Amino acid sequence: MVRKSNVDTPAPSSSVAFQHSPAWEGLFELLPGGELVRQGLEDNRKGVKTIPALLVQIGASRLRNLGLTVPKFVEDPESVLYDLLSEHDSDSAHSRYNALIRTLVSFERAAECAKK
Repeated sequence: MVRKSNVDTPAPSSSVAFQHSPAWEGLFELLPGGELVRQGLEDNRKGVKTIPALLVQIGASRLRNLGLTVPKFVEDPESVLYDLLSEHDSDSAHSRYNALIRTLVSFERAAECAKK
């Protein structure tokens, strides 16, 4: 999977830095899609538009409800992600987009259960 586009944006201010409790470290490794979400959170902190960062932007509301800090730096992340996937392989963009969304939802659901 391609992780980084050739489009970078300035890093957000330090007031929206990547923050999570130490308990999340273990969860990222255990939950489905956890490594992808962790990478997306770090890329968001750096202000870099990557596939994981855009995926985290899409799931920002639920991720924030789980206690993760997700700075907003992209308008319409769904379209930006699809366009990025299309740049690399337009024939498979739709199926890859759907697979990424399913991975995100799996992480969110598993994290919600783990946090209870």
